[in-house]
Amino acid sequence: VSSMSNIYESAEATLGLCNSSCLTKVELRVACQGISDRDALSKPDPCVVLKMQSHGQWFEVDRTEVIRSCISPVFSKVLLVDYYFEEVQRLRYELHDISPAHNGLRDTDCLGAMECTLGQIVSQRKLSKALLKQGNATSKSSITVTSEELSGNDDYVELSFRARKLDDKDFFSKSDPFLEIFRINDDGSGSLVHRTETVMNDLSPVWKSFKVSLNTLCSGDHDRQLKVAIDFTASNGDPKNSCSLHYIHPYQPNEYLKALVAVGEICQDYDSSIPVDITLCCEACLCVNSTLTRSQVSHDFAVNFDEDNPECSGIQGVVEAYQGCLPKIQLYGPTNIAPIIQKVASSASEEMHTKEAMEYFILLILTDGVITDMADTREAIVHASHLPMSVIIVGVGNADFSDMQMLDGDDGILRSPKGEPVLRDIVQFVPFKDFKHASPAALAKSVLAEVPNQVVDYYNAKGIHPKCLSDYDESTRPFSP
Repeated sequence: VSSMSNIYESAEATLGLCNSSCLTKVELRVACQGISDRDALSKPDPCVVLKMQSHGQWFEVDRTEVIRSCISPVFSKVLLVDYYFEEVQRLRYELHDISPAHNGLRDTDCLGAMECTLGQIVSQRKLSKALLKQGNATSKSSITVTSEELSGNDDYVELSFRARKLDDKDFFSKSDPFLEIFRINDDGSGSLVHRTETVMNDLSPVWKSFKVSLNTLCSGDHDRQLKVAIDFTASNGDPKNSCSLHYIHPYQPNEYLKALVAVGEICQDYDSSIPVDITLCCEACLCVNSTLTRSQVSHDFAVNFDEDNPECSGIQGVVEAYQGCLPKIQLYGPTNIAPIIQKVASSASEEMHTKEAMEYFILLILTDGVITDMADTREAIVHASHLPMSVIIVGVGNADFSDMQMLDGDDGILRSPKGEPVLRDIVQFVPFKDFKHASPAALAKSVLAEVPNQVVDYYNAKGIHPKCLSDYDESTRPFSP
């Protein structure tokens, strides 16, 4: 807040407005529609920056909050400017896609801009215009700015809200509710006044208290009606819905597919010498997003629906099985990943007791973040740390991944609920959002970075040395010369 205030004061001084007599202060509310992102593989994280012109140059005055993964955002932050009736105050609204990795503005992140005067907005009360791309090319995206002149009331109120026993709208875990407060305008329409933080995985949330001016809340009218609405974020949602993380777009892969292909294309090259069980890799895509078949929930199933022969032919076979599976299932909860870890561990345990013990298993789990069997998962990982296997977890979406960070063990030794530590670190976690604007190769490199050392550490501890090619019969040799 202080940095934004400093920006505003600096801009005010630069624009030469400090010595003028301000007629009134104006609140500006911003919404955008139909944003098209530069990155075709994911939705934008929009933010609108307000600039004012002085002496031919544009200076930033204020900016909205960033709304993650949204193509038609309604921003809750109100932009406050001084209005001088006798002056032409030129404004520029720039729409930016702000990456989670860096909140600074970059020219390549600008999705469009609109210019107008403050007088136009004040006189019309509501101004909608198309956003122009570089070179003044028109786009299908638009921006709407609503203005309101403030009264002289500078009073503030502090509000706090909580809810109890909310409906569970999420398929895989408890809902992630947030609260929106709307002011009812004279024409019966509603204006967003405040949006709270999202409380993850909680049906009886307590939101942080907040302060809001009476001007913003009700235009100083204590009798003005307010509407309080509770909404929910969707961790994955219905695959038929474009908002779902599992939505199959006809021209672009979703985040699950992008992560799966990036990692799978590397792993499949080693299928002969270090068998990577593509079947379980495929099942892991959906094991954390369980299916409901009538009254039965399954946490572990063959995505190709062939339990007797669940293997897929390479990573392309996994992709095709995943895409073919989604229309035939109903996603449901709870989100349990211990069963799939235990299944891979069972295969790894059998391999460990064979004569050669030369197979190493890699389990890829793609998850939206919230799991409901943390205690069992910790127990399964501790057990698996004694076996020839590694677990790679890719966090998809913008959920809270603090549990996954704990499983990674980079910040400390993971222990079972009984206090038993892992024998070795076998879990690598990477949030997909950190690689939203990066190449698939960068994601794969980060995800697989620890696997070679994990393989070597296991076989060194067991005193098992790699075989030379001459040790294999010609009929069983995995590679052609």
